[in-house]
Amino acid sequence: MTRGVVLLLALGAVLPQTSVPPAAYPPARRDDVVEILHGTKVADPYRWLEQSESAEALAWRKAEERLTADALARLPDREAIRRRLTALWNYSRTEVPWREAGRLYYLENAGLEGQPVLYSQESWEGAPRRVLDPQEISADGSVEVRDFAVSPDGRFLSYTAAPGGADIGQTRVRELATGRLLPDVVEGALGVCWTADGSGFFYAHRPPPKAGEDPGAARMDKSLFHHVLGQRQEQDRRIRVWKDGYQWLYAMLSDDGRRVIVVASRGPSDFLYAIDLGNARSPDVNAPLVPLLSGREAGSLPMGTAGDILYVATNLDAPRRRIVALDLAQGERARPRTLVPESADVIEGATVAGDRLAVHYLADVRSRLRLFTLSGESAGEIPLPGIGSLGWALNGRRSAPELWYSFRSFLAPETVYRYDLARGVSAPFRPPKVPFDASSCETKQVFFASKDGTRVPMFLTAKKDFPADGRSPAFLTAYGGYGASVTPGYQPGIPLWLEMGGVYAVANLRGGGEYGEEWHRAGSRERKQNSFDDFIAAAEALSARRYASAGRLAIYGHSNGGLLVGAMVTQRPDLFAAAVGNAGHYDMLRFHRFTVGAGWIPEYGSPEKPDEFRTLAAYSPLHHVKEGACYPATLLLTGDHDDRVVPSHAYKFAAALQHAQGCDRPILLRVAPAASHGYASGAEAIAEQTDMWAFVAARLGARLPPAGETGP
Repeated sequence: MTRGVVLLLALGAVLPQTSVPPAAYPPARRDDVVEILHGTKVADPYRWLEQSESAEALAWRKAEERLTADALARLPDREAIRRRLTALWNYSRTEVPWREAGRLYYLENAGLEGQPVLYSQESWEGAPRRVLDPQEISADGSVEVRDFAVSPDGRFLSYTAAPGGADIGQTRVRELATGRLLPDVVEGALGVCWTADGSGFFYAHRPPPKAGEDPGAARMDKSLFHHVLGQRQEQDRRIRVWKDGYQWLYAMLSDDGRRVIVVASRGPSDFLYAIDLGNARSPDVNAPLVPLLSGREAGSLPMGTAGDILYVATNLDAPRRRIVALDLAQGERARPRTLVPESADVIEGATVAGDRLAVHYLADVRSRLRLFTLSGESAGEIPLPGIGSLGWALNGRRSAPELWYSFRSFLAPETVYRYDLARGVSAPFRPPKVPFDASSCETKQVFFASKDGTRVPMFLTAKKDFPADGRSPAFLTAYGGYGASVTPGYQPGIPLWLEMGGVYAVANLRGGGEYGEEWHRAGSRERKQNSFDDFIAAAEALSARRYASAGRLAIYGHSNGGLLVGAMVTQRPDLFAAAVGNAGHYDMLRFHRFTVGAGWIPEYGSPEKPDEFRTLAAYSPLHHVKEGACYPATLLLTGDHDDRVVPSHAYKFAAALQHAQGCDRPILLRVAPAASHGYASGAEAIAEQTDMWAFVAARLGARLPPAGETGP
């Protein structure tokens, strides 16, 4: 078995590339599995890889891991990239605090810790106290510790421990005053909402795999339970079960502790409910679950409460969202009253902070933070620094005159701010210090026309003296799904890439939420191809503007973005030199048969329905791999504990591409150990990013400058 580095002369540059002879790929049995689906023959030769824990599948995976490790180890600059990436990773970063029982709680990573540590302090200027260090629970990071929730009376802390960061874990409870671990164990909880008296909590639940059950088996049911401290989980009261493809279920407590607000999400729609506990000091946990908004389908985000009033950001009758008030005293009869009407800008998030409504707007994918009174009157705007975006957490409480938020850009990491509502002043909270001087770089926004003429935005980040001659390496990424907005954000790989002379491009495709629900619907279900066309147009725009060329362009996407990469590899392999798909959906004809896959049906459509099947079959990456085609050098990433997008998507796609590849560009599969859909410990995250950037750099001929020419 021989592998090595070959040299390709292209665009006047010598591009080192790791080639893998076809005979080197691990043998993957091709079965004669053919199904007739809605009158169409569908071959599925690698279905055996869906049984990911079988001896044959495990042996194949281990062989793939050895091949990939060997190929990546031979990449030039890999060790230099690892060292520089580790240095860029090593800065203290703090997440947005929340207030509970008169104290502030927040997560902070000192730099290279595997997981952030939970801290607490009495005031925003007070001394921090370490509350829980996940490294003490899992020294090697193989178990993710997350979902911290403090009881409103300040007595208890609940958290979830999940092997490999899987969606399903085990929830435990500690006594905050002593650190004593209580005997309570709740399996399969997806989030905790304490009652005000600290006697117990409501929790969303998804059943974990049964003994001997395939971990990839479909498990869609979500239930709401109530747990009383000190009792066994078997005694917990189940309040309701949601079926039919609900993806998310969570609960929050009203500011006065009287009510629990429950949100059940299916596709782009959120269904709201309330439980009136009556008395916060002696809550009636058996009170009924009451539907709100008449059960109408809409994307609705509860902002917070003030007395009986629940404030909600919703796209009900407002595709770009409005702020409404619901009088919870009216129960099921409560009708939405508009406080902040829909505008040209999209409402991305909102919260109640003291006597204000804080509303996060997107204006051409740039954040604005505006304030309103509780009756909806404009109360000013909080200035934000430059082209960037607010982080996902916008925290406030009716009982505290402050707002907590964070701001980030492609060139600066997330910095937390506290806004004093009385003084009208923002101040940074434990700001990060990054080992990178961004003064020589800049971000600008451009617009391009998609296939059908739609105007699509894209951010470009590069050195200020970047030569637009088409010879520089470029990295293009996007998401384009589920109504999620891709806003400016920092990661250590960006300065690394800029130091290599690269361009970092982010396209805001249809299917996302950057321009509201209409933008989302324009790239979902039967219109999903619009997302792919937008991405193709983004790549062509980079070439037309001389920011990149086909031989110097790499693409990346995660989850739905991985589907995007898979579609690009099979639809336009000529456009890209390298492709990295992370946790992608590649088999769009069987996705609904595994774990929570049925919850994606509102976004993509159902393979069980003839018309929707035809839409899915038209782009399903696995089913458009053509033998003998020359595909881009491709690195497929997945996590061995991913119970959201099961690894067999990547396994089958890798096997199909390796079998079909008609040129010497490598097809590699990298399986991250003790990792899941959105989690890898600090060390593994750096290792995966090192391999990705080394792979991309080698394919595009990008090199780090000599030692001593990088750094702050």
